[in-house]
Amino acid sequence: MGLIINPNAGLGGSVALKGSDGAGIVALALSRGAKPKAYERAASALAVLTPLKEKVGIVTVPGAMGGELAKAFGCEYKLLENLVNEVASSAQDTQKAALAICQEGVDLLLFAGGDGTARDIYSAIGKGQICLGIPAGVKMQSGVYANTPHAAGELLKMMMEGELLSLSEAEVRDIDEEAYRHGKLQSRYFGELRVPADLRYLQHVKCGGIEREELVLGDIAAEVAESIEEHSLCIIGAGTTTMAIKEAMGVAGTLLGVDVLQDELLLKADATEREILDLLAERNIDQPVKLILTLIGGQGHLFGRGNQQLSPQVIRLIGKENIVVVASKAKLSSLERRPIVLDTGDESLNRKMAGYMSVITGYEDHVIYPAE
Repeated sequence: MGLIINPNAGLGGSVALKGSDGAGIVALALSRGAKPKAYERAASALAVLTPLKEKVGIVTVPGAMGGELAKAFGCEYKLLENLVNEVASSAQDTQKAALAICQEGVDLLLFAGGDGTARDIYSAIGKGQICLGIPAGVKMQSGVYANTPHAAGELLKMMMEGELLSLSEAEVRDIDEEAYRHGKLQSRYFGELRVPADLRYLQHVKCGGIEREELVLGDIAAEVAESIEEHSLCIIGAGTTTMAIKEAMGVAGTLLGVDVLQDELLLKADATEREILDLLAERNIDQPVKLILTLIGGQGHLFGRGNQQLSPQVIRLIGKENIVVVASKAKLSSLERRPIVLDTGDESLNRKMAGYMSVITGYEDHVIYPAE
């Protein structure tokens, strides 16, 4: 298989930059203390293939875009030299690598990144080559990615063991990052890539919220407001459902960011991971804390899509018992019985969080729903 890693993917997530497209944003994210995660996520996918290592061959480029991981994984590999900038990866580097790797006749092109990476892959090779994405970005609108890095490995393992998988044409979508940073979600369709499909493991294209009735959102907001203890530190995630809660509290929060409130006062809008950790450290030991989240319609992700500020460290400090999940029944129905997806970036934490969750769907109205 071919392997491409976008080493800059996801850099802007933990520092509230809403993406990592462009050298300027990458530099800003690094200056704010962001740490690269794409290598780790790609390594997590390949780890599933360890028992089949002798049957794996990788074609990639030197350095952080693939060569380092191929060497560490320990399988047979081939490096295509003098193609990319090994120090500062760019969209052009991804495109060059994708085209050259596919010309080597690989069975599948595996890539780690976000929507910008998928767009670069598509622009270089179209939909002739079978591909699979390892989710590592901030903006994850495209349907070409597995649900989690581990799920990507499971799909590859199924292919190698000869299991029958559907071959689907999945959408490549991307958003306007600058508009996103100003609270506007503008998604654009670019094309389709061919991907191996198993509905347990492949991410669905994000659905825009169909049900936005004020009554439903108002009922959810009222139930949440009554359940919050006085003086609680409330960390509220992105989305139209959670935005209704902020509005019910009389707070002008951010639609696409993570906000921190206390007693209906906005302490921090569009908070970064570091800022959330600082606020958690500063609170009194007896002060309650709640993390209020909604899942992404159609996809089902609770963590790992647009809210990387909620890092494993943040989640562990808050505790599973203090996480409040809200969603309309229409949003849950859009999952078509698929589970809520936990992709925190830490496999042990994902396993600890898995199980049935209580979801607030209205006023004094809760359902239980599985999370994996």
